[in-house]
Amino acid sequence: MSKLEVNNALAEERRLKKLQNQERARQEDEARSRILPRKWIDLSQSQPPLKENRRCKVMTWNLLAQCLVRRTLFPTSDCLKASEREHMLYREILEHKADICCLQEVDRTEKVFPVLDKAGYGHVHVAGPLKKHGCTIAFRREILDRYAEKRILYDEQEIRQTGKGDLAKRGISFRTKNVANLVALKWKDCEDDGVIVATTHLFWHPSYTYERARQAAILLREVTRFRHGLGKESWPCIIAGDFNFAPDDPAYSILVGDPLLPQQSSRLSASRVVHVTIDPEVPVTTKKMMADDEGDGDGETDPDRIIVNARRAGDDDGLLTDEELREICVSAGQPFSAYDRGLQRAEAINPALLFGSRVSIPQGRRGAAEPIWTSYTHFWKVVLDYIFVVDPDRNADVVGVASPHPTENLKPGLPRKGVCASDHISLCADLTWSNNSSSVV
Repeated sequence: MSKLEVNNALAEERRLKKLQNQERARQEDEARSRILPRKWIDLSQSQPPLKENRRCKVMTWNLLAQCLVRRTLFPTSDCLKASEREHMLYREILEHKADICCLQEVDRTEKVFPVLDKAGYGHVHVAGPLKKHGCTIAFRREILDRYAEKRILYDEQEIRQTGKGDLAKRGISFRTKNVANLVALKWKDCEDDGVIVATTHLFWHPSYTYERARQAAILLREVTRFRHGLGKESWPCIIAGDFNFAPDDPAYSILVGDPLLPQQSSRLSASRVVHVTIDPEVPVTTKKMMADDEGDGDGETDPDRIIVNARRAGDDDGLLTDEELREICVSAGQPFSAYDRGLQRAEAINPALLFGSRVSIPQGRRGAAEPIWTSYTHFWKVVLDYIFVVDPDRNADVVGVASPHPTENLKPGLPRKGVCASDHISLCADLTWSNNSSSVV
């Protein structure tokens, strides 16, 4: 064999080895990023959109901040390390191909943001005081421009102009450090049309029903105030995130406009308290102070499942009544839930995938068609996440959603390799509304 032939053979050997290494790397990347595929439910035939309608695909997901991961909280999980979860996280975010992504519990931003940048997304991130994670709104730069933004700190928001002191004006029961991220986005193909987007992560403690309802009402009020302040009354509002309440919770009913049931009013009444974080003179009855974040407890043994270190609220504390909570939402303009509306008319949907299959929702009330689960772990199995839409008379509707996962696919609990990198399940909805025809470029 000549020297030239030897060199050619060696070059071919190196080429084949390089190809083998590339294929091995591809397979390894595929394995570490593998997630459970989501079926797409097309609703466009049940509600045909006009050709001139605007289409907007929105996803929301609580990523499970790495700083909150505890083995005691997720004893059945096989992927709690950042290196085991991160590629699954990126894949789930990007596979929806959403125009707008609403993300909660976002930490390790030095890793997440470059992935969003490379995929063509701009992003706005906010976090609460001293919090290591926050809420991010990402948007496709190809079709949307950032127009304005605002951070809402629920602890500082007033709910009335009169009251005995600042705290009474806020009507607050617990200093939670939770925030909302509000961003106005303008369509690049229109002179003066866009969408208001808000994402949030409401207070986690299961017994503080009132505080969550207060935060939800403030969020709706501030979103529509933000829109009004910009002079964009015709822009639809999308409010998505982890609300930490179920479809049968008082806050859900207040938000979507259903009258409160007696048992819901009782839950609100029992949670109208003032915590020591608001009134330092409240006697501390337990040495263990409640954690600021979900994940700082220890699941089944966590004593923070009842209200401690708090007193009953009095008139001077200024907490909102049921009617005052309702009035805030009514005056702001009540939203509809994309999943509840969309899955109600999904002809082929398996009823076992819906919240109403396991919790009885009275006839005529909303919430039964929410997904059966949006968070599924060893210790908790709940619905907490939503995509709400405030429609400014532009015939907003839902023309598609990512299907809920069947329960058997989530056992024995998330996060799980090859299934989902978070304890929450992402939601994605394809929305439509009429164009502002006079604004089209």
